[in-house]
Amino acid sequence: MIDVQGLTKEYGSVRAVDDLTFTVTPGQVTGFLGPNGAGKSTTMRMILGLDRPIAGQALIDGKPYAEWKQPLRKVGALLDAKAVHSGRSAANHLKWLAHSNGIPLRRVDEVLGIVGLSDVAGKPAGGFSLGMGQRLGLAAALLGDPEVLLLDEPVNGLDPEGIHWVRTLVRSLAAEGRTVLISSHLLSEMAQTADQLLVIGRGRLIANQPVGEFVQNHAASAVLVRAEHLSELADALRAEGLSATQDTDAEGRARLVVPDTTTDYVGKLAYSVGVPLAELTARRASLEEAFMHMTKDDVQYHAGTKGDGNVA
Repeated sequence: MIDVQGLTKEYGSVRAVDDLTFTVTPGQVTGFLGPNGAGKSTTMRMILGLDRPIAGQALIDGKPYAEWKQPLRKVGALLDAKAVHSGRSAANHLKWLAHSNGIPLRRVDEVLGIVGLSDVAGKPAGGFSLGMGQRLGLAAALLGDPEVLLLDEPVNGLDPEGIHWVRTLVRSLAAEGRTVLISSHLLSEMAQTADQLLVIGRGRLIANQPVGEFVQNHAASAVLVRAEHLSELADALRAEGLSATQDTDAEGRARLVVPDTTTDYVGKLAYSVGVPLAELTARRASLEEAFMHMTKDDVQYHAGTKGDGNVA
């Protein structure tokens, strides 16, 4: 278990993490989300003792990371896959890590097989692609067969097969009763991977709840309807107490957007008032939509768009 209490970190005049408190429990994948600059990586570094907070503490099974005598057997971490000596082979990189924590060298071959790098075990890590580097970082995180895993953007640079493999891996590890904390900006992937979400913005906790609950609370599902007589259908919907707003689809065709209802209900109502439908589609609320809504006031770095004077 990871227990964070009142964690606070400042860099000069910038408060990167602000009185952050949460618990990551075993047996589930906890997703760690936030905009760029929200404090996710800083928080993970403080959990691992790489950065010192000005207040608060982070404990792993009741102890700071630094107090574990063989920490790789307790905690596996991937924060920066590029943090490898470029001239050292994948196998030798893992061997010195194993030696430093009393891990049998046979485990090196095991984890290289798990991550799919057995065929390049003797090649210098400096020649690895981004995806191969990520796999080597995951091998290092798994080396001590740890009870706790902290993974910062573990699917960065991986192809679709690799992303699916990481998803399956972390879910299987959580199912074994391990504690898994994983950050990612790939929200569609996080929606399929995480059970619980921690969402932070500007260093503060803004949500801590199951994925489904987070999406339901912060994003709206809706029914999309196209028909020749949209105004008649809109009047009928409003008469039933439903809101109906008009927009256009990707092809420029007018449609109604009806929140908080079902396709069955809208279809039956359209039939009852004699309006034939050209389209009746359920639009499911998404994690991306919920995340964008929840963090819209906490984004520090906004990209310019045409027309705002920032982009030519």
